[in-house]
Amino acid sequence: MTTTDGGHRPAAQPPTEPTTRNAAASTSAGTSKWLAILSVRNIAAIYVWLLLILIFAIWKPDLFLTDITARRILNEYAITGIAALSVVLPLAAGVFDLSIGSTIGLAGIVAGWLLGNTGLSPAVVILLTLCAGLLVGLLNSLVVVKMGIDSFIGTLATGAIISAITLGISGDRILTERTSGSFATFATADLFGIQLPVFYLLALMLIIGFVLEQTVFGRRVYATGYNPDTTTLVGVSVARVRTTTLMFSGVVAALAGVALTARIESADPSNGPSYLIPAFSAAFLGATQFRRGRFNPWGTVVAVLMLGTGSIGLLLAGAPQWAPQVFQGVVLIAAVGLTVVQGRRQEKKT
Repeated sequence: MTTTDGGHRPAAQPPTEPTTRNAAASTSAGTSKWLAILSVRNIAAIYVWLLLILIFAIWKPDLFLTDITARRILNEYAITGIAALSVVLPLAAGVFDLSIGSTIGLAGIVAGWLLGNTGLSPAVVILLTLCAGLLVGLLNSLVVVKMGIDSFIGTLATGAIISAITLGISGDRILTERTSGSFATFATADLFGIQLPVFYLLALMLIIGFVLEQTVFGRRVYATGYNPDTTTLVGVSVARVRTTTLMFSGVVAALAGVALTARIESADPSNGPSYLIPAFSAAFLGATQFRRGRFNPWGTVVAVLMLGTGSIGLLLAGAPQWAPQVFQGVVLIAAVGLTVVQGRRQEKKT
């Protein structure tokens, strides 16, 4: 092709083969990434959650498909979610904290006793109760980290001791003095029908997620849980990491206890232990989501909402009162099994 000045304009060249190949590879990589994110192996709990919603929507549409039911699930299972988040950091660091149920009960009784026997303001009572949770974490770290007792046995034993202390403080009775009024607003105040514990849950999820994924300490937590011996060799204090996670667990469990006492406007020493199984069910199921074998707050919260949907749905459908506990137990067995399988697969890859 000639130009007006007599020169020759070069003909347009087709895209080179490497460019076409790179574009195709980029598109394929993007598609593969989204397929991996949306795969059943990565977010199975979300698919199960949606399936449960579909089942109950067909089964009991008039009762289940309401905004009241949605708010009920959020409000009733927010404290369960807080309890579940309390064990995420210790589990990520390779230790169990089976004392959280007893800690929740202790926190409720400590708050109730302080309200009824002192003139302290609710804010000070809450702060002192969280300090009691911190002491529980220090006790657990003394038994597990300093004494070297297996965390499963050690925290089970400390839980029994804490339960005995709880009964001693309460006199084996429910405390109700000053647990209503301004103290109760810590859990019963709401925004558009969503109570404050839901916002505590979301805040904790974001904080734990940031710590685990964006900080050096979070990387040390995961490294400690994955291989404590190698982590020690590279200069990380495994004892310090595990002590910190157990202290955090005690404080968050105490927060759950305070919120529970404020919501029901009474301190019942028998309430806390019932949160142990749902908390571990959610944490282990959450470990199978998003991070494949790693304990994480995002999967834990999704698991709590799934458990809440199943439990509330069963009750609305007329199932007996024990049905939700069976459902949670089955989920715990399945979740632990899946976590173990995924952990072995990762070990084989490395």
